[in-house]
Amino acid sequence: MTEKRNLRRDFPTLSDRVYEEFKKFQLVSDIMSKDVVTISADATMAEAAKVMGEKHIGSLIILERNEPKGIVTERDLLSKILAKGLDPAKVKVKDVMSSPLITVKPTAKIKEAAQAMIEKKGRLVVLRDEKLAGIITAADLIKSLPEAPETELKVDKVMTGRITSVDESKTVAEVARIMGEQRIGSVIVDQRGEHFGIFTERDLLTTFLAKGRSLETKVGEAASHPLITIPLGTSIHETAMTMARKHIRRLPVVEKGKIVGIVTARDLVEAYAR
Repeated sequence: MTEKRNLRRDFPTLSDRVYEEFKKFQLVSDIMSKDVVTISADATMAEAAKVMGEKHIGSLIILERNEPKGIVTERDLLSKILAKGLDPAKVKVKDVMSSPLITVKPTAKIKEAAQAMIEKKGRLVVLRDEKLAGIITAADLIKSLPEAPETELKVDKVMTGRITSVDESKTVAEVARIMGEQRIGSVIVDQRGEHFGIFTERDLLTTFLAKGRSLETKVGEAASHPLITIPLGTSIHETAMTMARKHIRRLPVVEKGKIVGIVTARDLVEAYAR
């Protein structure tokens, strides 16, 4: 009897080829970001925001006497500063940083890192012999999610069904306050009653705070568009590969052309970590 052909093996899709590249990652040391950016505890949050925006990163490690003592993130900026109407230039990093750090060893397995990230709710700092060696984010982890049974779950099971949308006429300052108050990392931007684009906390950092651009700018001018979406029923594995290919951390989920949810990199990590 002729052996049945494995079409996926013989004719790999783009996502299959991307996965082949990523699946070699097994340990934290394989996927961690080694170039960790640090800042002084006495720096202002305005200075921290500028560094994060210029570097296109979402967190900074705080050093005291050359030892890692805390972490400050873009979410801290939103929820602890902007949502409360505070001036980032008048708030010190040490007043909002999270400490102690959530740490992991470079020899830890990827699933162990995913479980630690979800259980302790934060980015992971990698220490080798008590020295700073790297950092692991949800975006790092989704690039290496193995094709395990967990990742064949459908995105429907992990997405957030509540969508926050704003009209394009709102200012970036207003939108930043909404995101901070709701502790969300993005909003869908509507134009003439239709979903048009997305605005994220990373957009706030890189496009505005890092460049000193006015927060009174209309959000419609700053939103990323057209929207990159995935259909309801997509597997977690394929969703992770889409995020990795597009270098994004959030995807609206659509059904019959309508947005019915949104999924983040952290949602995918949480599903895998279960």
